[in-house]
Amino acid sequence: MSDQLPWYKQFWPWFLIILPMCAVIASLTTLKIALDNSDSLVAEDYYKQGKAINMDLRKIKYAQQIGMKFLVTVDDQELTITQHGGPEYRAALNVRFYHPTIEAKDFSLNATADANYVYHIPLDAAITGPWEVRIEGFDAKWRIQQRIDIKDDVEYWLN
Repeated sequence: MSDQLPWYKQFWPWFLIILPMCAVIASLTTLKIALDNSDSLVAEDYYKQGKAINMDLRKIKYAQQIGMKFLVTVDDQELTITQHGGPEYRAALNVRFYHPTIEAKDFSLNATADANYVYHIPLDAAITGPWEVRIEGFDAKWRIQQRIDIKDDVEYWLN
């Protein structure tokens, strides 16, 4: 009779089985996380968006040609936009704020000027960090687009 234990009662076989099993479980968990959190930045209609970018560049160049320039002031509860260059523009503005990574934070609205030709935009919550800002005329002939890093009570020039 031998004093040797059967393989399933020994330490080393189980040690050698558990290591690869942990790697398999970790990879399946990673796969599940990747499938549940798909990247919202990838566009399905990238060709159409690429064509639209060329049209946008014409609008941006036109805004530069006519010298459109705006000052954006960010407060905790309000954005204030005033024009400081180009031909006087008194119609509504299409204002869009795009967060670079979180699509759910994006917002857009139409802003109208008050009697002093200042555009006031109330905010639900304070915004900070990097943002892509687009200001476009209501007639969609020109557009100003710029990335800004918003900090507390700071003014930003868009031109």
